[in-house]
Parts: sequence; C-alpha cells; structure tokens
Amino acid sequence: MAVGFIVSGLLVGFIVGMTGVGGGSLMTPILLFFGINPATAVGTDLLYAAITKSGGVWVHHRNRNIDWKITGWLALGSVPAALVTVMFLHRSQADQAVINGLIKHMLGIALLLTAVAILAKPLIQRVTFSGEMTLKADSNTRRIITVIVGLVLGVIVTLSSIGAGALGTIALFLLYPLIPTSRLVGTEIAHAVPLTLVAGLGHAGLGNLDWGILGFLLIGSLPGIYLGSQLSGRLPDRLLRPLLALMLALVGSKLVF
Repeated sequence: MAVGFIVSGLLVGFIVGMTGVGGGSLMTPILLFFGINPATAVGTDLLYAAITKSGGVWVHHRNRNIDWKITGWLALGSVPAALVTVMFLHRSQADQAVINGLIKHMLGIALLLTAVAILAKPLIQRVTFSGEMTLKADSNTRRIITVIVGLVLGVIVTLSSIGAGALGTIALFLLYPLIPTSRLVGTEIAHAVPLTLVAGLGHAGLGNLDWGILGFLLIGSLPGIYLGSQLSGRLPDRLLRPLLALMLALVGSKLVF
C-alpha cells in the first residue's frame, strides 16, 4: 500500500508540475479509490497541499508575483469560513455516515466545477485581456467581492479539498483583469497555503488525517513536481487540458450522481 501512495504522489506531482492544476482535484479521488475514508482523504490532502504549495509561495514571492493585498482580502473571507466549516463538521460528528456523504457530494460538485474552470480558463483569458470584458466596480466593491469569493472558497475547499487553485484563479481573472497572469497565479497560491493549512489542521483535530499516508505522498510528489516542471510547455496544452477536464468530470459525476 505504501508503494501505491508514493506512486500516486509521484503521478499527481508530475501532472501538477506539468499543467499547474491543483493536486486536490486529483489526489482526493485517488485516496478514495484506495478505500480511504472521505473525511480522512480530504484532511490528508489539505495538509499535503499546504506543504507542497509553500515552496511555490517562496518562488513566486522571490519573483514578485504575489499581490499580498489581494491575498489578504481572500484570506479574510476564506480562513474564517474554513474555521466555521470545521466547527460544523465537529458538531455533526455524531453521524459520520452523513458527514461522509456530504463530503463526497461536495467533492463531486467541486470536481465538476474544476473541470469547467479548466476548459473555460483560456476563453476567459482571451476575453478578459482583449478588453471585451471589464469589471465595472470601484475599489471598495471589488474588495467586498474578493472577500465573498474567499468565503465561498473556504467552505468548498474545507469540505472537498478542491477549488483553491482552478476556481480561485478564474475568479481572480474576472475580478482583476489588468493584473498579469503570473501575478494572479502566484497570488492564488499564496492564498491557498493559509486556507489549506487552517482547514487541514482543523481536520487533523477531528482525527481526519493519516500522517503515514501524508508522508508517503510527499516522498513521491517532490520528484514528481520537479520532473513535471521540466516538461511544462513541451506537451500540447490543447490535448492535456480537455483530457484532464474529462477525467475530473467523470469522477465528479460518479460522486454526485
């Protein structure tokens, strides 16, 4: 079983390094496939994401690709939402079957939304940066919307471990169309670390974390991310993006329906 987790970490890390798609949309379904309890799968993946994305924050900060003000507004909504969601899970622990069902359903919805976001991202980029669509809102309204986006992401990510990357980045593209793509991506990665850390530690406090599995996943993912990064841009995105979206949509549909 340990070898399976290491290989899974290697595979997910490779795909993340090559495509930039968040590991949660891949890792949590894999853990469910191994028969891991849904709550444990989500909790383990959340802390896995917090650790792996921390390195990305360092790189993006060094390259000045993070807008810390936007990160702060997102976290203002997402971190309290994550804490409230963990408290809800704690109070509902009496019926674990209901909680597992809720998590699986939210996981399926998050996978479907992520699949749509992956397919829609190129179109949104073209429309946004061509000037055909702009957000007509003053600075205060934009901040409020950013906090609300963070709040929604906090609930979705805490329940499913999915959404901080793909869904968050799409939202930032719409809210801040004039900011360079690399800076938006770096900003969302910086926001994902405190969100997944708080949500992951919350799940750990509920007993929804397997430290052994987490260690095996990290052993595989670190070289996987490096190898994937070396191939990034060498394989046709028009082929990888639809295949990845299709895979996530199939898994999400199975969990929801």
